[in-house]
Amino acid sequence: MLDVSDDVRAEIGDEEADRLLGGGNAPGTYECTSCRAVGDSERDRTSTVLFVGEESAVLAFAHAACIPSQVVPVSEEQLQNAVRSITGGGAAPAEPAVTAEMPLQAELGVTSGLLLINNDVQPTLVVEPLSPIARPGTNGPVDVFLELLTEQGFAPVSTVNRIPDRNPGWSVLVAMGQLHAILQPSLAGGSPVAWWQAHQAMQVADEWRSAVKRTQRVVVFAAPVGTIGQQSREDLLREALDRAAAAGRLVGASMPLAGT
Repeated sequence: MLDVSDDVRAEIGDEEADRLLGGGNAPGTYECTSCRAVGDSERDRTSTVLFVGEESAVLAFAHAACIPSQVVPVSEEQLQNAVRSITGGGAAPAEPAVTAEMPLQAELGVTSGLLLINNDVQPTLVVEPLSPIARPGTNGPVDVFLELLTEQGFAPVSTVNRIPDRNPGWSVLVAMGQLHAILQPSLAGGSPVAWWQAHQAMQVADEWRSAVKRTQRVVVFAAPVGTIGQQSREDLLREALDRAAAAGRLVGASMPLAGT
């Protein structure tokens, strides 16, 4: 019942991969690295997930229905947090909204929440830059954040009460029960690359992870700097999104979990 992807096999070697598949090093019961619920590799389809840092690597396990077998590049600090989580030491807390360096040389704030969309609760991420965004290689005009996202497949959102269409090739990476990155297709082909990556893996609520497992997608909204702001409650976040959509200052896309 164990899945070992080609990428994981290439990292751990054929001998270790075959030993896992033969049951020699099978985990038995485990805590799913995505939803954190208990799994059983003898009864449940189980994915091997290899976290690779700068100096070391950790093999973890997940329900195949939650996340496919894959290699997850992380910082050494994130890897050590993962080790502490696996061994029961607990992971370091993450900020409720985190930022990351982007190819556009901008800081992006990302907030997770559960929003009622089309009469159903949807796991949502809201992305907003902390400063105006210029087109790469230029000094202006600013702000072209929405224009750049539209060119990358995001669609204008006129109402938040409709789930945006899927943006092909884009996905959301949730591992160890934490949000790590939003991935986009690589221009050179091959594995997706991080469009946004957390400085420190972002803790998300159990209810948010459960909703992702149910819907098998994440709704991602994005707005220019100063449009949404830091909202203390999800109802206030929804009101800010509604105002942004009415003003033509919101784009969106739906995305599966990474690798699905």
